[in-house]
Amino acid sequence: MASFQNDEKANGVKETGAFHAEVLDDKEVLNNAYEAETREQEMGMWEAVKSYPWACLWAFIMCFTIVMESFDMFLNGNFVALGAFRRKYGVMVAAGEFSIPTKWQSALFQSGQCGAFVGVFLAGPITNRIGYRWTTILGLVLMILTILVSFFANSLTLLVVGQALEGIPWGFFIANSPAYASEIVPLALRGACTATLQMSWSIGSIIVAAATYSYNQRNDQWAWRVPIALQWIFPVPLLVLVWLSPESPWWLIRRGRKEEALRSIKRLGSKREGNNEETLAMMERTVEIEAQAGGSPKLTDLFKGNDLRRTLITCFMYMSQNFAGNLIANQATFFFEQAGISPDFAFKLNLINSCLQFIANIVSLPLTGWFGRRTIYLWGTAFNATMLFILGVCATVKQTSGTNYAQACLGIIISFVYAGTLGPISYSIISETSSVRLRALSTGVGRAAYYVAEIPMIYLASKLLNPTGWNLAGKCGYVWGSTAVICWVAAYFFLPELKGRSYRELDILFNRKTPARQFKKTIIDVKDND
Repeated sequence: MASFQNDEKANGVKETGAFHAEVLDDKEVLNNAYEAETREQEMGMWEAVKSYPWACLWAFIMCFTIVMESFDMFLNGNFVALGAFRRKYGVMVAAGEFSIPTKWQSALFQSGQCGAFVGVFLAGPITNRIGYRWTTILGLVLMILTILVSFFANSLTLLVVGQALEGIPWGFFIANSPAYASEIVPLALRGACTATLQMSWSIGSIIVAAATYSYNQRNDQWAWRVPIALQWIFPVPLLVLVWLSPESPWWLIRRGRKEEALRSIKRLGSKREGNNEETLAMMERTVEIEAQAGGSPKLTDLFKGNDLRRTLITCFMYMSQNFAGNLIANQATFFFEQAGISPDFAFKLNLINSCLQFIANIVSLPLTGWFGRRTIYLWGTAFNATMLFILGVCATVKQTSGTNYAQACLGIIISFVYAGTLGPISYSIISETSSVRLRALSTGVGRAAYYVAEIPMIYLASKLLNPTGWNLAGKCGYVWGSTAVICWVAAYFFLPELKGRSYRELDILFNRKTPARQFKKTIIDVKDND
């Protein structure tokens, strides 16, 4: 708890922020900053991994907190396909066949997202005050407690309440993880390390797929209670690891805690003499430029001037995750069943699908070093839009076992491409777009936009697939293909290329109102401050 007290006392800094006006007038500090930024610009991905292994580890651990939201999201998607769960809480739609009503199916998905919507708005102000570390620790403690409600729930109503409560710490994790990961690793690793967020989603889906496949033949309450209980395997070890992790040096500098920031940099990075001091100088310079431009961070700043553009890009990237096949991936087992696959084989396919997504996540890591963020997003969206329309065609023609399997295969391909391109690169773009000063607030508001889009889309997805709804099965490909095309057009005109740019350069590019398609070509001198 000493860090809370130090935060208020250190260097006489108020909680509204720290200002170091002397930084931009100190030639030695500026020269160190130039050296550090040039070094990061020239560093390759493999060299960065060798020089900053601990930064990679801590970034992955923080991103791994997302596995809990992933686990629960995919768990709900599998609940509606579990025979025992449907018999307990569903309605009969045919002789011996039960289905969860659309309103409850949607509620199971939406309640956690509603809780997370609250959580992401709480995350920004809390993080600005106590830091990424302590906010994540608070979220993990809340997670341990709220799982109790879901585990002991004996009705759909109570299960929905439990999901809503669990959603609040999810909001903390998803708001903080990409911001923390992007702040502790060098420029060459920002894309890869933030992309591991999608890997955590895949890991969560693999565990859920394995657990529900193992228990889908059970006819009692443990078919769903055991998978819920498995959520407790994550928070305790993560609590220990996050406790041991260093705080973001960027956050410490913003709070005026220079000595602690230097210690954090040393824990994260290179052992070469002088490199850490140069890195500190680079961070101080960027923080001071932003402080002079906007002062201490406030939520309203996200919607003013050049920061409004950055906020809109962040919100767009989060919202677009719902519109290019992701909702099919989230309800894969149920989708396979509606495509005509037998329930037991649908669970097997879901497990295969989850493992393939994990492989796609691994493939995506070097892609972030080879190709630009904008390039990966545009090509991934274009491919998935095409596959979604083909899925719709397969569901429209006369249905046979061949068309059923074709729809299942297309669902797997769409999920694979999403997990290798759109999903991971979205987090990279989100973490890089906002200014350092507003990052904790920006990622929270961006994720809130994701939930604003996802909550009605979950209802729509359930309505599209459910036998008690529109029962369109693979014809939903026409809907999601159309939304994917809209996302592609918007990204083509408004999404800038962020790869290889320092936070200082991005600040300057946005402040100069550089058009999105000109970001890649524009040259910024290492000595430019505005």
